[in-house]
Amino acid sequence: MKKYELTYIVSPEITNEESMAIAKEIESFVQSKEGVILNQINPVAKALAYPIKKHASGFMCVLEFQSEPELLTELEDKINKNIKIVRHIIAVKRPLKIRKERRVKQPVAPSLIKEEKTENIELQNTDSHKASIEKEKIELKDIEQKLEELLGE
Repeated sequence: MKKYELTYIVSPEITNEESMAIAKEIESFVQSKEGVILNQINPVAKALAYPIKKHASGFMCVLEFQSEPELLTELEDKINKNIKIVRHIIAVKRPLKIRKERRVKQPVAPSLIKEEKTENIELQNTDSHKASIEKEKIELKDIEQKLEELLGE
């Protein structure tokens, strides 16, 4: 047995009680054909996004049921014969696939970032300062030797 969802729009020219009667009629038809009703949303008056058969509004009904695929053709015929139903659609409800959760970068507290940066800066300053002083001393010696070689020649 598969799960299906029937969504249909009933003409606004009838009353709310008549639209409830149509919903009960379709529900009883599904049950009579060994279908199981899972969820039903009673008819609700809605304004349509665009006119359907010259109607700007209608009663929208949703029926979730579980049945054999053979029931669908009979249900389609029954709905098509009822002139009060303006539009309908039957959709197969497939189970949702469980997706793996994405790894999310954990935010670091701003106070920890500042502390780490200041420690790194202090370490870098002392190390880089010593290294730069040593490089300057070496460079000065090299420069003096080259000057003597150039001037001596």
